[in-house]
Amino acid sequence: MPAGAALLLGLSGCGLAPSTSAVPEVRPATIAAIDGAGDREVTVTSKNFTEQIILGKMAVLTAKAAGFDVTDMTNVPGSVPSRNMLVDGDAQIGWEYTGTAWLTYMGHEQALPDAEQQWQAVKDEDAANGLDWGRPSAVNNTYAFAVNQETARKYGLKTMDDIRTKVPVQDRQFCVESEFNSRQDGMNPFLQAYGIPRGSADGVPEANVSVMDTGSIYAATGSGDCTFGEVFTTDGRIPALDLVVLQDTRRFFPQYNASPVFNAQLVRDYPQLPERFQEVAERLSDDTMRSLNYQVDVEGKDPGDVAEQWMVDQDLIKEG
Repeated sequence: MPAGAALLLGLSGCGLAPSTSAVPEVRPATIAAIDGAGDREVTVTSKNFTEQIILGKMAVLTAKAAGFDVTDMTNVPGSVPSRNMLVDGDAQIGWEYTGTAWLTYMGHEQALPDAEQQWQAVKDEDAANGLDWGRPSAVNNTYAFAVNQETARKYGLKTMDDIRTKVPVQDRQFCVESEFNSRQDGMNPFLQAYGIPRGSADGVPEANVSVMDTGSIYAATGSGDCTFGEVFTTDGRIPALDLVVLQDTRRFFPQYNASPVFNAQLVRDYPQLPERFQEVAERLSDDTMRSLNYQVDVEGKDPGDVAEQWMVDQDLIKEG
């Protein structure tokens, strides 16, 4: 987003305003300064859920360490408004998920199962929108099923294939959200992909599927009231409840790898920029993101503080 006061005023009138009154002063470390960056104003955007805000704050700090004059417009309500800021040129930097772009913004019906191919396809198609996708992180915020530690030990569970081969029918109790229960990449297609017929005496009897809200699913899975709970792979409640995420060995669920996204003209003007963000991306993983989300959602820490401390600990930046 241009840094002009008129634009900020207009966004404020729509309920949007800079997420913080000031961008923290930080100094370069592994993320080195880019020559001439101080002459360019850039705006960073993000959606308004915990993980996106943390990634957005990392983007703010990365751009600041690289030397840019940064405006923080993270914490924008909704995926589409944040996306539109990038497409319209109102923001120049953000983080997005490959699966979200491919399935939601670009309207494709089927995701590509290979993470690298999915990223490349999104990168190629989004070039027409004036956007340049940086290298993806290993963070894959997709659907999964999780079990508690006791269940994992009892049956020796590691993968989703183990549901069919190691767990007796009477113990195949699933807790899922209403939306997941009816999605084309949700419950029924998942069971079909793993050879577990729904409504069958040798698969998953209908009575074994409970539809719950998200919070109840995590609680029921943690307590063992539900054997398999539908989760999001980077959710901070996974470490909070010490859950075990089962590996999607058949690669059924779409890839939602978090990747930095830039205004293409900005990259042409400063071709070193994606390299600076790659320093961040290559240090991120599902486990790392769960820990960072946990610090915000469970421990109540500020997303900006969590992002900054992690980047300092990784020697990406130094405190100003």
